[in-house]
This record gives sequence, structure tokens and C-alpha cells, in this order.
Amino acid sequence: MSRLGPQRDLEEAAALERRRRRELLRRDRIFNARIRTIGIDKDALDAQVKERKIQEAAEKAEHERFAHDMKKNDKLLCLLEERQKNETKDLNRALVEFQKNFQKPETRREFDLNDPEALKKDRPARVSDDDPRCTISGMQKFMGEDLNYDQRMKFQKEQLREWSLQQQKDWKNALADQKLADDLYDKFRVELDRKIMEEQKKEEESRHAVCTATKNFNRIQAAELDRKNELEKAQKMKDDMDEITCLLRGDFLSENPNQAIGPWGKHNVLVNRWKGMNQEQLMAIREFQKEQAVEKLREREQERQRDAEWDRQRLQAARAQLLWERRQQRQNQEQRRGLDVMNAVLSQEQKAKNIYLKEEEYSNIPTDEFYAQFNTTTR
Repeated sequence: MSRLGPQRDLEEAAALERRRRRELLRRDRIFNARIRTIGIDKDALDAQVKERKIQEAAEKAEHERFAHDMKKNDKLLCLLEERQKNETKDLNRALVEFQKNFQKPETRREFDLNDPEALKKDRPARVSDDDPRCTISGMQKFMGEDLNYDQRMKFQKEQLREWSLQQQKDWKNALADQKLADDLYDKFRVELDRKIMEEQKKEEESRHAVCTATKNFNRIQAAELDRKNELEKAQKMKDDMDEITCLLRGDFLSENPNQAIGPWGKHNVLVNRWKGMNQEQLMAIREFQKEQAVEKLREREQERQRDAEWDRQRLQAARAQLLWERRQQRQNQEQRRGLDVMNAVLSQEQKAKNIYLKEEEYSNIPTDEFYAQFNTTTR
């Protein structure tokens, strides 16, 4: 019982020391404002969620504006492409009309070679002497000898003049049409530019209004947030001061030993509130430890004396055993010498007896048997 007591006391003292160190570390964590975390700041999280929603709304408005710009640009591009297609179509139609009206196949010089109604228009080989179809090989008409030369030249000149006037007229009409088309195109472009400028002006005004509203809203939100932060900071400082005052005045940090007394009496100690033993308990423990030390020394002295007595008895027993072994060896040696002398005497007697018996046997047997027995013994 005395041996288990100090070991248990040492274990309890080590446990108390570990608990005291944990309490000191916990107090350091409580008073360290940088690493202390108590609960979750819900208002800050709500503010972050609200800012995130405002940011998403701004991004959505920006995407919608970009989509509107893309739609408007696509519409303008479609209008320009449609206008270009119409212009190309008008030019092709004008070209076809011009070819149809002023570039007919029958006005070509080689039309007579490809005229599909040439056989219908064909005449007899010779109508008169001044038939223009008469060739040189036909010997019907020679150069400068036709009778309708003056009328023909006059007709050709008139025809050339008509052709020239017609071409000038067509050229003037084409220029007028081109100028009209250019004027219409310029008017259309000016009107389109005016509409685009109006749309851009309206968009700028709406954007300016949105920016102004957003700026005012952000200013109001910032003011509210600053006021809220100030209130929260003041409330937090007040709560911290109240907490510090409560902790400093409380029993936890004041090391009040009375808080460790349990509800069933002084001897019932609450382990989680124990702040150490008083002087009387410490003195009682020290006195008990001194008594245990004296008892331990006395037991060690008794054990040393027992060990010394056992060593003395062991040495005496070893010495007696050694003397007995030596005396036993001497007795064995004397017995061995006596046996050796006795064996030697008996051996001499036996030898003498054998010799006597042999001599007597040899003297009683015949000569032939003696020699036969002698040969057998020699073999």
C-alpha cells in the first residue's frame, strides 16, 4: 500500500499540471483577438450576398446591352446587304433593258449571217441592174456606177445622225437615272445616319440615367454600410469590454479555489474547476511523503541487512561444502590406494595359484597329451 501511494500521487500531480497548462493555453486563445472566432457574421454574409446579386444584375444588364447592340448591328448589316442586292438587281435589270432596247441582234453587221429568217427574206438572184446584191463576180455592178449612190449616202448619214442622237439621248437618260439613283441613295443614307444618331443619343441618355441611378444607389448603400459598420464596431467594442470585465471579475481567471467545492461538501472537488490545493493539504502531503521516505529508507536498510546475512550464510555454506569435498576427495584417494594394494595382493595370489594349478596339472597328464595340450595352448 505504501509503494502504490507515491506513484498515484505523482500521476495525479502530472494530470493537474497538464490541466493547468491547457487552461493557460485556452486563456491565451480567448484573449487573443486575432485568432478568436465566436460564431458567424451573418450580416456580413448577407451584405456579400446582396453585393453579389447587384454585381450579377449589372453583368446581366451589360450582357443585355451587348445583345441589343449586336441585334442593332445585325439589322443594319441586313439593311445594307438588302440595299446592295437591290442595287445589283437594278443594275442587272437596266443592263438587260439596255441590251434589249439598244443592242438588238438585227443591228449587228453580221446579223445576216445568223438571221433565222434569212430564207424568208431571201429574194431572187437578180431584180434589177442596180441590185445591191450583185457581187463583183456577177459582173452586174461596179464601184461607183450605182444609180442610188446619193440617196444611199444621204440615208446612211441620216441613219448615223439618228443613231448618234439616240445614243446621246440614251446616255443622258442613263446619266439622269444614275444621278437620281445616287440622290436617292444619299437621301437614304442620310436618313439612316440620322436614325442611327438618334438611337445612339437615346442609348447614351438611357445609359447616363442608369449610371446616375447606379451611382446614387451605390452612394446610399455605401453610407448605410458605413453607418452599419460603425454601429457594429461600437457594439462589438462594448461586447468585448463587457466580456473582458466579466472574465476579469469572474471566478475563472481570479483563481478562486472556492469554485472547485462541489455541492456535496468540501471533500467533493469539481475537477474542471479545481485551482490547486491549499497549504494545509500541501503540508499534509509533504509530511506523508516524508514518512514514506523514512519508511522506504528503513525497508532498504532491512533489505540490505537481510542480503548481508544471506551472503554470509552463503559464504559459510560454500566454505563448508568446499571442506567436505576436500575431505571426501582425500577419503576417496585413501580408499583407492587401499583397493589398489588389495587388488595387487589378490592379483599376486591369483597368479601364484594359477601357476601352481598348471604345474600340478602338467605333472599328472601323459607326455603325448602334454605336447598336444601344449600345442593347442600355443596356437
